[in-house]
Amino acid sequence: MPGLYTNFYKEKLDDKGNIEGVDFLYDESFNFAYDVVDKYAETEPEKLALVHKSTDGVITRFSFADLKKLSDKAANMLAKLGITKGDSVMLLLKRRYEFWISIIALHKLGAVAIPTSHMVSVKDIAERIRMAGAKAVICVNSDDICDKVKEAVLQAGDMSFTRTGAGEVVQIVVGDKYGDAIAFDEQMDEASEELKRVETNVHDDMLYYFTSGTNGAPKAVIHDFSYPLAHIYTAKNWHGVVDNGLHLTVADSGWAKSAWGKLYGQWLMGSAVMVYDYEQFYAWDILELLEKEKINTFCAPPTIYKYLVLEDLSKYDLSYLSQVTTAGEPMPLEVSRKFTEKTGLIIREGFGQTETALQICTPVGKEQVTGSIGQASPLYDIRIVDEDGVEVPDGEEGEIAIIPRSGAILPMGVFKGYLGDKAQYLEIWSGGIYHTKDRAMKDENGNFFFLGRNDDVIKSSGYRIGPSEVEDVIMKHPAVFECAVTGYPSKNRGTLVKASIILNEGYSPDQLLQNEIRDFVRERVALYKYPRKICFVTELPRTSNGKISRALIRKADMKS
Repeated sequence: MPGLYTNFYKEKLDDKGNIEGVDFLYDESFNFAYDVVDKYAETEPEKLALVHKSTDGVITRFSFADLKKLSDKAANMLAKLGITKGDSVMLLLKRRYEFWISIIALHKLGAVAIPTSHMVSVKDIAERIRMAGAKAVICVNSDDICDKVKEAVLQAGDMSFTRTGAGEVVQIVVGDKYGDAIAFDEQMDEASEELKRVETNVHDDMLYYFTSGTNGAPKAVIHDFSYPLAHIYTAKNWHGVVDNGLHLTVADSGWAKSAWGKLYGQWLMGSAVMVYDYEQFYAWDILELLEKEKINTFCAPPTIYKYLVLEDLSKYDLSYLSQVTTAGEPMPLEVSRKFTEKTGLIIREGFGQTETALQICTPVGKEQVTGSIGQASPLYDIRIVDEDGVEVPDGEEGEIAIIPRSGAILPMGVFKGYLGDKAQYLEIWSGGIYHTKDRAMKDENGNFFFLGRNDDVIKSSGYRIGPSEVEDVIMKHPAVFECAVTGYPSKNRGTLVKASIILNEGYSPDQLLQNEIRDFVRERVALYKYPRKICFVTELPRTSNGKISRALIRKADMKS
């Protein structure tokens, strides 16, 4: 039988076969864990759900029957520890397969999962525990994660704020035992396999994703139990997954990108997900994985592709790979060109936010227009607006905004609020439209071209400059591996264009190369766009979800 998505999702086509809208069909009691995972376990128990490669190279395969059994046991284990409907639990599990078992279990209990990156600090963890009123933290005993969690629990208890449902925060550890913390495996061994369905409502809180904007403290994005359905379009029409296929999205379990590509939409479509666990990324390792596991569809951030194109791709059999996609930050045109040249596969781009599902993409079967992030998803009415929220003409830059359709209370996949911050939620919906705070332009054919965050756009000598446009040109220089373009404070111009550059091996970071790159760019862009300042660096600052942080570069420059 095909994937279960047809029970919940129906596309409306125009006379040319293009998707012009989507209808979602679901009950108020819809719960992904019961109605998708457990349903497969009932109808196709041996259907492959998850393929996991551990850091030491061990491959483990899980059927939907396996996941039902394990998530039932995990739900009973958590219930025994006092986790009930509405409680929140933080997950700091990197790419361990226990993440999937735990998050399904939390869905079954009607509890709220807080996926969290292992790269966050003790202070970050403590603040998240406090804000969310977390009752437990499930973490992996790797690196210094357990130590950070232990210290964060103490800090959260010492904070002057009152947590919701204040009480002792339970620390549950996956892997080797850690002090007197509760051992995940031991508790699982003792847990019952029998679980009675907990009734939930589709509007109940299901996920808290903490996200850092360019300014201000992290905010907790709230998604409800309808959120998984929004990713059917993501998996079907962007990733291009197929029933009984195998999909790999490269993302840490703490990132919202995991919800996009390692869980909901793929399983609804009937595809298994591949989880590649690693401590240190090596391009050859992922290429071997694509070959040996015969992966059909692949999604990764641009940085991964930058490493892949440096390899001899002809050494690997990628014949099973049919669709490749990217999102998270602008894809350098030169990297995309090299990948297509070496594999024959075209990288299709997409755009969305932690607060939403996929907003814009180049769908399967459509041409990837050079430099474009694609066209609007049929789930949303997306327009480019000015500072007053008024739509601008095609060809003019503005802010990407989602306009609720007539009668719609909240578009599918769009978050229901910021935890404890109603004022900020109202602000982002000012004028009755959702403000992404990302800038782009749209051409007459409906193709969107990303320019950057509102705060990333450089204003120099009266001109507005999108950093990704300049970065695309810099990336064409053979010496450049990766770069970030930002505004640098200037007394005369207000802001200078600055390029922070990581060099490829074999190049020396000297003044001669600076001049060469500056001249290279000046010959290819308008004179006001080329970088007046070039800095060679060994690494670029990144956010907790792996994106290059131009905000941190600007912040450091302001202090210098």
